[in-house]
Amino acid sequence: MMNAQQSAFLADLLQNLQIHVKEAHLTQCTESWRLHDFTPEYNKLYWILNGEGWIQVGDQMLHPRPGQLYLLPAHSLQSYSVTSNLPYYKYWCHFTAHIGSFDLFQWLDIPLYMKVSKVEQMTTWFEELVALFHNSSITSRLREKAILLQIISCYLESAPVHMLQRTEEMDRLGQLQRFIEHNLHKRITVEQMAKSVHFHPNYLIKYFKKYFGMPPAKYMQRKRMDKAKFLLTTTSLSMKEVAEQTGFENTDHFTKSFRKETGFPPTEYRKNVRGSTSLST
Repeated sequence: MMNAQQSAFLADLLQNLQIHVKEAHLTQCTESWRLHDFTPEYNKLYWILNGEGWIQVGDQMLHPRPGQLYLLPAHSLQSYSVTSNLPYYKYWCHFTAHIGSFDLFQWLDIPLYMKVSKVEQMTTWFEELVALFHNSSITSRLREKAILLQIISCYLESAPVHMLQRTEEMDRLGQLQRFIEHNLHKRITVEQMAKSVHFHPNYLIKYFKKYFGMPPAKYMQRKRMDKAKFLLTTTSLSMKEVAEQTGFENTDHFTKSFRKETGFPPTEYRKNVRGSTSLST
């Protein structure tokens, strides 16, 4: 399992997750269903209903069975084939899950399949996903993402998840995150951020877009807003004090920025959140 630092790191990355359904279908495979040494740029989900065959990912040979959900990560060498006169009848989905220029599963080490306990629920999700994919309405594009996220969440909750050992990248990203967290009360520049990890400022901008999907200034602003929300809901600090602790020159600037981010002025946000919290306890 992931330690606290890795979990916090991944949670930060997941705020920028961009998910896209490329294909979603229910298919009766034929005896010609086979392909060798293929490296897709997308992830695959297979929900087997019936049939026999094999899948190879890297050096792992697998024989999917009904009741097993398979998640085959992008950028991995894959082969597959039927093995009898009973080809697979399966739901399948091709999708991307990008964080910046990386795929989510380039950061995670997860099993290639999980045994599903609630088979009917999983079948219902895939049935809905396929129906939504074949519907051209705008709302279907939103709902299919929600269903896919539900399936992925179920997978990650049911399987042991580890961070891949991208030690150098994680150390550098962690160093950047710590520098920003410790300096949210200051007006720090891109040059100062770059200096903290010995980067050229222009390279730092590209680096942020690659890993966080946004430029440094936007990331910094988001972290300031996160801290402001925390202070508004957990302390009795004045607006002036919250503004100072989140790096804003004055209360007016803070109020305008906060309202742009959340849709509420900070005083109203504090009142609403505290009110809903008291009602729920």
